[in-house]
Amino acid sequence: MTAVFPVILSGGAGTRLWPLSREMYPKQLLALTSQYSMLQDTARRLDGIAGARPPIVVCNEAHRFTVAEQLRALNLDPSGILLEPTGRNTAPAVALAALRALELDEDATIVVAPADHVIRDAKKFQQAADIAIGLADSGKLITFGIVAHAPETGYGYIRRGVGPGPAYPVAQFIEKPPLEVAEKFVESGDYYWNSGMFVFKASRYLSELGEFAPDILEASAAAFRAAKTDLDFVRIDKTAFNRCRSESIDYAVMEKTQDAVVLPLDAGWSDVGSWSSLFDALPSDEHGNVLQGDVLVYDTHNCYVHSTSRLVTAVGMNDHIIVETKDAILVAPKDRVQDVKELVSQLRQAGRSESAWHREVYRPWGSYDSVDDGERFQVKRLTLKPGGSLSLQMHHHRAEHWIVVQGTARVTCGEKIFLLSENESTYVPIGANHRIENPGKVPLHIIEVRSGTYLGEDDIVRHEDNYGREGTSN
Repeated sequence: MTAVFPVILSGGAGTRLWPLSREMYPKQLLALTSQYSMLQDTARRLDGIAGARPPIVVCNEAHRFTVAEQLRALNLDPSGILLEPTGRNTAPAVALAALRALELDEDATIVVAPADHVIRDAKKFQQAADIAIGLADSGKLITFGIVAHAPETGYGYIRRGVGPGPAYPVAQFIEKPPLEVAEKFVESGDYYWNSGMFVFKASRYLSELGEFAPDILEASAAAFRAAKTDLDFVRIDKTAFNRCRSESIDYAVMEKTQDAVVLPLDAGWSDVGSWSSLFDALPSDEHGNVLQGDVLVYDTHNCYVHSTSRLVTAVGMNDHIIVETKDAILVAPKDRVQDVKELVSQLRQAGRSESAWHREVYRPWGSYDSVDDGERFQVKRLTLKPGGSLSLQMHHHRAEHWIVVQGTARVTCGEKIFLLSENESTYVPIGANHRIENPGKVPLHIIEVRSGTYLGEDDIVRHEDNYGREGTSN
């Protein structure tokens, strides 16, 4: 049986779904359309393909522990988590995954899917994938074309050529068209939305990449050869990969190869590229509203209202998006949500942390939530998973007080190691080596009060770390 390796591309930032999706915790890591994150939904869907091996994931280095944890929650032991030091678009990312697949099986077929898409009918997708895998055996490079039910201007299109089906030669790739052109595309029936999902033999893809974009293949292969294994991850060499130019699969290979075919797919697909498309992907109530979290509305219609941490109310609203998080609120007409990216750009230019970080920040040991701060003090709530451990560390500019709210903590402070139970506290002076561990079987909750002249996360010196982060601030 053909060795089939799902490849999950998880490198996007999802800025159009700000404030829920942010650079350091983007939309693919969020549970937006089900009880699972979009990454987990993608992994589960791909796992249902006949003969599928555990997935190969290509992701941003900053997301590595969250990606690993979410796959572990599905009892999936991935065939590789490849850490991109820099985003270089899909052609190099898939080259890295193909090289990894060939390490594991010289006849590998890869099924490439972004981590942040919704497909309502997973069974229909899996059946289409089975057809595509058979076509890949004959040397074809297959892209899935989404049957277009409406003239969308936010998607690229693929025009099919003449053929007997079920897959057709690719006649043309078209960039996002204006509305009047998109309407003609849909009327003709010969155009599909470009899904960004592909199936081909790993060796075949690399061969075509070598012919049409040899510089990308050379840089990707050099970066892969120089990669280092780090815990559960394959850390792609930064120097070599930075020499690779940024290019999509479409431009690098699919528009040039003679063996590209498009396989129609009608399975409730959406790329969830904006708040309006997320609204369309979710079931609505009798007033056309999608309401999530602690929300109360009156005389409100066709709105998406999302609450994360408090009661959100709306009166007399129509066709609007309202999203609340612990540190930001977005209100926008549904027909203006594409401009959210401009807000994010302004936040970045202003040096605002809200462009990249949530108030609650996830770490391999758990998370911390910044509850309050002021001049020379900061209050955080730490949550350590069972078995979780902060690094053995010290700070040059701040002292810390820890109060255990729930669970039991094992504390290292200087030369002392001791246990703290609920309602007990301790003090860590400036310059002291220290660590918190959770030796128990339930989450450990701690209130941390920082005081000092400088309270930034980069005032940290790591001496030991269970997660390979010595010398970093992540």
